[in-house]
Amino acid sequence: MEEAATELNEDVLGETEHLGPLEPEDDGTFFQVTNLLNIMDSESAKTDTTGPGLDMRKTLASVIITEKATTDPCVVMNALIRCLQVPEISTQRKVNIYNILQEIIQQEGEMEERCIQRLVAIASKQMRDITEMESFETAEVASETLVALSRNHFSLVMYELQHHLKPLNLTDEFVIVTLAKLANGNVFEFMPYMGITLATIFTMLRLANEAKMRQVICSAMETFCETVQFYLRHLEDSLYPVMTEDQFAMKLFPMYRYFVTVWLRHQDLEVKLGVIKSLRPMLSLLLPNDDLREQVYDYIPLLLAEFQGGLEALFITQVLRQILEASVTTNTPIPPMLLHPIFTELHVQVCTKAPAQQQFSSQNLMEIVHCFIALARSYPKELMKFFFSQVEMSKEAIRVGTLALIRAVVSADDPKMNIKTIYLAIRVVKNTLSDTRSKVRMAILRIIGQLVLSGFQEKIKGWGLKYVSVQLTLSTYKLTNRRECFYQRDLEEKMVHKVTMDTVKIITSSISGMTNEFWVRLLCYIMETDYTEALTPICISLTNLAENQIHGKDTEAGMAGKSKHVDLPAPQKLLAHLLVLMSSPYKGEGRGIAMLNLLRTLSQSIAPSMADMWEQEIPLLVQYLEEHTEFTWNQKAWEDKLIQFLRNSLKKTRGTSWSLRLSKELNNQIETFDSPSLEKGFLYRALGFTLGMGLEADRVEVLLLELLYKTDYSNDFDREGVILCFGLCARGQVKTVLNVLHDFEERIQESEQSWQIGAWRKDHPWRRETVKSALMVMYSCVSSYCHPQMLLTHVDSPITAKIIHHFSSSCQDISLKMAFMKSVVQVTNAIKGIKDLEDFHFTHKSALTSLITAIIKAEPPDLLASPVRSMAMDALSQLSTLKPFYSSEESIELMDISIHTVISLQPPGEDNESVKTLFANALSSLKKLMEGLMQRQLDPRGLQETVHLLEKWILSEKEWERERAMTLHLHLMQIYVQSIGVCIPLKLGQFGILVGLIAPCTCDVHRRTRLASTSVLSSLLDLHVSQTCSLWGTSKEQELEKCKEDLQDTDMDKISRASSRIAKVVCPEFNCDEVVSLIQKLCENIGAMDLQHDRAAVTWIGIFLQMRVKELEDKVAEILGAILVHLPVVDHPEVRRHLIEGILLLAHYHQETVLTSLLRQPLPMESHLTEVWLAVAENMPFARTMLRGLLGRLQSRFTARINATSKADIWRLAAVDPLMTLCTVRLLMEKMDQDDKFPDLFPDLLYIFLLQLGSSHGPEAASPVLKTWRLVHTGPLPQEMTLQRVTIKSMQLLVKRIDREPLEQALEEQSVWSLLENGGTFLEGVSLMARLCMQNAESYMQRLAELVLTGMGSEVLSCCISSTAICVEFMSDPVLHQEKLLRPVVLMLAKGTGQDKDETLQVLSLRALGNMALGAPRKVKQYRKLLLEKCLGSLRGQVSGIVMAEGMEALTKILTELREGDIGSSFEPISEQCRAFFDNESKLIRLKAFILFGKLAKVVGISKKHFFKGEVKRGWVSLMLHCQDPCPSVAQACSATMFQCVHFWGWKSLESSFGHSNDSINDQMTVFQTNMCSVLAQKKPAILCGFLLETTIFMKSNSSRIRIAACALAGIIMKQLSAHYLKKMDLVGLRNSLQDLQLDSDAGVRRAALETLKVLNSCTQHWLLASPRGLP
Repeated sequence: MEEAATELNEDVLGETEHLGPLEPEDDGTFFQVTNLLNIMDSESAKTDTTGPGLDMRKTLASVIITEKATTDPCVVMNALIRCLQVPEISTQRKVNIYNILQEIIQQEGEMEERCIQRLVAIASKQMRDITEMESFETAEVASETLVALSRNHFSLVMYELQHHLKPLNLTDEFVIVTLAKLANGNVFEFMPYMGITLATIFTMLRLANEAKMRQVICSAMETFCETVQFYLRHLEDSLYPVMTEDQFAMKLFPMYRYFVTVWLRHQDLEVKLGVIKSLRPMLSLLLPNDDLREQVYDYIPLLLAEFQGGLEALFITQVLRQILEASVTTNTPIPPMLLHPIFTELHVQVCTKAPAQQQFSSQNLMEIVHCFIALARSYPKELMKFFFSQVEMSKEAIRVGTLALIRAVVSADDPKMNIKTIYLAIRVVKNTLSDTRSKVRMAILRIIGQLVLSGFQEKIKGWGLKYVSVQLTLSTYKLTNRRECFYQRDLEEKMVHKVTMDTVKIITSSISGMTNEFWVRLLCYIMETDYTEALTPICISLTNLAENQIHGKDTEAGMAGKSKHVDLPAPQKLLAHLLVLMSSPYKGEGRGIAMLNLLRTLSQSIAPSMADMWEQEIPLLVQYLEEHTEFTWNQKAWEDKLIQFLRNSLKKTRGTSWSLRLSKELNNQIETFDSPSLEKGFLYRALGFTLGMGLEADRVEVLLLELLYKTDYSNDFDREGVILCFGLCARGQVKTVLNVLHDFEERIQESEQSWQIGAWRKDHPWRRETVKSALMVMYSCVSSYCHPQMLLTHVDSPITAKIIHHFSSSCQDISLKMAFMKSVVQVTNAIKGIKDLEDFHFTHKSALTSLITAIIKAEPPDLLASPVRSMAMDALSQLSTLKPFYSSEESIELMDISIHTVISLQPPGEDNESVKTLFANALSSLKKLMEGLMQRQLDPRGLQETVHLLEKWILSEKEWERERAMTLHLHLMQIYVQSIGVCIPLKLGQFGILVGLIAPCTCDVHRRTRLASTSVLSSLLDLHVSQTCSLWGTSKEQELEKCKEDLQDTDMDKISRASSRIAKVVCPEFNCDEVVSLIQKLCENIGAMDLQHDRAAVTWIGIFLQMRVKELEDKVAEILGAILVHLPVVDHPEVRRHLIEGILLLAHYHQETVLTSLLRQPLPMESHLTEVWLAVAENMPFARTMLRGLLGRLQSRFTARINATSKADIWRLAAVDPLMTLCTVRLLMEKMDQDDKFPDLFPDLLYIFLLQLGSSHGPEAASPVLKTWRLVHTGPLPQEMTLQRVTIKSMQLLVKRIDREPLEQALEEQSVWSLLENGGTFLEGVSLMARLCMQNAESYMQRLAELVLTGMGSEVLSCCISSTAICVEFMSDPVLHQEKLLRPVVLMLAKGTGQDKDETLQVLSLRALGNMALGAPRKVKQYRKLLLEKCLGSLRGQVSGIVMAEGMEALTKILTELREGDIGSSFEPISEQCRAFFDNESKLIRLKAFILFGKLAKVVGISKKHFFKGEVKRGWVSLMLHCQDPCPSVAQACSATMFQCVHFWGWKSLESSFGHSNDSINDQMTVFQTNMCSVLAQKKPAILCGFLLETTIFMKSNSSRIRIAACALAGIIMKQLSAHYLKKMDLVGLRNSLQDLQLDSDAGVRRAALETLKVLNSCTQHWLLASPRGLP
């Protein structure tokens, strides 16, 4: 940046050099500003990628620059300007610099002019240099900077901009943009330049061909015009030369004309929109000018033409409205030829649907309405003529739109709107009255209402009121006779009716007088209509009209005089109708208040005697309705108020026939209301009450009989209404009612056999059971309402006797059963309501109980179709309170029957509210019955039996059954606790069982079940605390209450937490036995219910284990057994996981017990047990602990058995199946975290696996443990599940986990796994495994060496062997010496060499001792005595050949590191023993003997040379013969040893003759033997004779090769011996031996023997010739 700053752009310098040189700059400031700008640039880049969170540093850098400018603004400004002039500066940096400059300008105000000039020039240039998209951002901030400068340096900025604004030269767009901003921010300063600016811009219009430039000019013109308007409004504040409005207008009009005529035709919609938006401020200046206004009118067609384009219509309409309103304001008419096009274009937009792309259609319609209002003010006749022509068209949309515009014109509150306009508008409306379409009708009704609201009431009398009346009747008729298939029409008709009601309300509240015809129409409408939604507005309207008529405000209303009476139908009929309708006061928009107000207004006309009382009570009723809503009021309370109102009203007419006439009217209206309905229900009640107050019994009896005969008994509602009516009537007319019922029964008794009552009712034929059920309930209802003293007289007979008779003599269908039980309940309640009944015994109680019990038993067990059950149980509950009481047996039977008949019922559907009610009633009835029956049968045994009875329902999978059973359980517990208390304690463990049964229900999906179970738990706790003197405190009680509150929540997570808290609260109240019984019960119940219950059960188990696990040492096996028994049947993973967590918790505190229990499970491992171990593997620290425990179990087989000192020891020492243990270890290793490489466990695992393999191949492979624990297997194990295969796979997994790829690869390549699995090659595999581990896993060797050392001392032979096999490889490596384990290992190996019982151990021990020369050669000398002793010992005694061979090999290795002096006295026995093995039958022993002898030849020194020379001579024949040993390796070793020993003869010629020829080994040996025998024959012939004798012995060797070699050697010796020595030899014996060899089975032996015989014969003949005596 610094280098670039020194090389400023030449163009920039050239452009600004006329400003003079820059002020002396502070380079430090420049560099500081540069660095801060760099920070801002970097933070901007970060913000682009990571979001706005890193913008703080950018802001801070900007603030620092700005703050520095406060002290030295010029220096900072010059530095920023200098940064702007740097070439290739980024756009973002320019933006940052300009933003900082704007802040400094706003902060400092006026500054040095030179600095400002330079900044203006640079900003102007960069603002105009728009080369690419990014330059727009730079130009924009540069423009903003110029605007900021203009506040204090306006002249400089304006000069710069005007310099680039030249006539007939299209300037840059940002010059115009900046000029507009200057004008907006500096109005008065800009005004002197406004004229020249507008003139110059006008010259550019023809040059602006690009859409973007045109948009810029339009926007600027909009700003300029607004600026001029502001200037003209504040002209008095201007100090500049004044420019008049007309002058501005004259300058603007050419632009307006050019915009409209040229640019408005542009195809670009953005350009069109810019032009239209600029026209409004331009017209604000043009329209006030009289000369220009008419010229503006000339261009209206061009504006109208744009409605057909794609431009938003709102903006065109706004311009048109501005012109039209100006025309009205200035009273300058628009040319007539333009009116119709204007009407047409605007009207079309109202009557047609706006295009989808029009976003402002609603605002456009409002603007159009204002346009038509303006047109109506100036051209009413022309407009209405146009409207008339439009409504003559039959299209609905056109008529509706036209009528809507007429309504808007009528509603315009304008004094200029004359009566003629309204008259013309009404004429247009009347032309549409015959249209029956809904939208047209609504539009006409709205116009009529608007005429009234606008004060033209007189204009609607006649046609208007008649039209409203007709529409009211027509719409009501259509709505009450609607059909389902015309839903859309019904909706439209409802709208018509609503608009009609609104219009009626407007008319009646606005017109002072009304024709009698309209009054009569409305009043009849109330009495006749069935459309209740219309009642409220009509009543309000009638009230308004009645008040006007009564007060005589309008003498033309047709009323006579000033009487307060109005024309009405029969008063009783009106009162009865309104009273019944008021029973539902909130229907139809709150008709109750409207009707009460109407009654109050018409009180003098209905009943003058009631008027005063109504004036007092009706306001109270109105107040009650106003204080409530349809959601808060109470139907019964309201009906009681109405009945009381009726009572008080009838009291005022006592002594007259008013009440009887009212009863008749009520009776007549029964059939006018639907059944069921609130109105009809109240009607029956009001009729019964009115009849009960009647004084003429005979007339009442006639009305009652009439009611009985005309009632439809098949209609439940009507039947119940009549029953209630009779009951209410019995309150004052009991004898009359009983007589009427008796008379009715007598009349129908004649035909009771055939029961042809239907003949009396053609329209509603009766059923026998229906009538009987009605009669039963009527009798019981009479007992409920009649006076108590009268009840005692009639309750047994006729009331109860009649009820039993009617029930027993019928077919007993559901309705009859319900009627019967309802009657029983009513009768018993009536009896209970009588005081002093101590001596009263209900005679019919037993008979009624038998009938009710039979009804309950007959109900279907899984279906609830009627309230028969609940009503039956209610009846039993009521009967149980009357004497004589039930016995205990009867109570138990009733309880059992009731429980089964309710709990097993299916739940109702969500949308079946009636069935829900039946269920609720049945459960409530059952609770009451249980409460009544259990009072005398409470004890602990009874509690247990009852809970046992409920248990199957509590554990039901059906949630409704659980809920009901738990509710009953709660009732039983509450009764038990309240009655028994601490008298009889619960049994041991019973408390845990009871809690375990209900604990899962605290998380039930049903809130009531949860709360009930919690309440049961509270009751159990109260009982337990009281019986055990527990320290149950207030804090725990409060916590339990908080948990109950949380259980009411719907969030199952919160419910689960609350249940957990309950478990924590109650857990301390349990002893260990109860904890076990609780857990066992919870485990038993898992799976019996749904998932939520199972979760709760396992949660409780987990909490109890967490809180009491340390105390449960003696109970762990029981708890674990319960969990493991039920774990396999648990299906849900989450529940299984919680149970497994409980097992893991037990294992954490009681590891040995749990471990033994798990390992004693059968193989193959079941899924639930596998899941337990998988859960162990998830927790790495715990998994490691368990893994060590498993290792301990495996290691215990190879360690000495110890005596148990604790319970944990007992479980730890318990026998387990090693195969199960290995399977478990393998599973853990496989599932534990793969990132864990087992750095501390690898040696232990590897070692124990090797031991297991060794034991499987050893003599203890079929251990008693395996035999014992395999008995639990249900079938044969899979083939791959053997101890060897599982162990091998475990080892493979272990090697893979430590992530040592070279080791893993080497094991595979060298087939180590196959070697280990095979018993014959196991030890080889162990050695190879140890060797590869030393090479590729050095870090684990120390621990493994320690384990090996321990294992070598084990009493288990296989362990010793395997450990020693590993030690063989360790001894060949420095690891033991480095870890200071060499001495104990050597001692252990020395001990192993003496193990006569197993030669493998001896061999491995000797091999390991020999390897010491490889691993710790310097220590061989230290341990030489021990080593030599043990190795030499292996060569003596009764030992196997392999031991001898291994001993000699070990000696060979050891001698490498020793000298003759180190060997000491052992040299002689070693040499002698080694030479003795030359002729051993074992080729291995021979091989090792030759190698060892050769090593001795190298070691021997001066002191032992003589001795060893003798050993060489004594073994020389064997050496020469075994050079041709049948075993090539032995022959080769023998040859090498013989070569080592040649020098002991002391003859250089022999040394040079051996091993230096290219001949075969046999030829070389023949030559050597010949030379050797030749030298001996010359120097020591006696030795050669001994060789011959020794050679003869070898002719009897078992090896044919040795025999051949012996024959050949004998021949060579005989050839070299002189006759002197030959004759001393036993040639006869030699000949016999050779002749025997002629019979040898080997041809080579026979040939060799023959050749030797030839030599012998030749020598014999030669000697005979040389000796005169011949042979002896």
